[in-house]
Amino acid sequence: MQTLKKWRWFILALLVILFLFISSSMTYKQQTAVPLFERVLHSEPGLGLLAKIHINYAPGEVISVQTSGYYKTLEFIMRKAAHFGSYFLMALFTYRALYGRMTPQWLRVIFVPLACGGAAALDEWHQAFTGGRSPMVQDVILDMAGATVAVLICVICGWIWARSKHGKQGRHSARSVS
Repeated sequence: MQTLKKWRWFILALLVILFLFISSSMTYKQQTAVPLFERVLHSEPGLGLLAKIHINYAPGEVISVQTSGYYKTLEFIMRKAAHFGSYFLMALFTYRALYGRMTPQWLRVIFVPLACGGAAALDEWHQAFTGGRSPMVQDVILDMAGATVAVLICVICGWIWARSKHGKQGRHSARSVS
């Protein structure tokens, strides 16, 4: 049990990578949520709000209810949130996995988003070989944003934790320990 606890963050990061690889191996047709949305959300909830959203995504491509329809726009937003969230989790787990293994902290702060960005680039390259999918630099940027936000939250939480821990001991300065 102690061994599992020691490696839990690495295992979680690897599970995210496995999920991403499986997801990238699926064609758009295998992955689309549009038929589900059409069945479950037939009353188009939030249409007024969604209709106000216009996303310039690829050169010459605008995603909106007007150009893509309600269900495809909703799916697009869900897919991009999944990109951000997946790489957020990958970075969070990787950052925690490297705690105590990669010092100083600033090295982890730089390494983790770059490693996640490398994984995102490989993931997009992998999609080039999957039917109905196309690699997008915009997705790599979104993935790196998710990873960077996760690392920043880790740093801020570590700083707050160290400050509160040292504050109780009467110290005035604190070093981040996350």
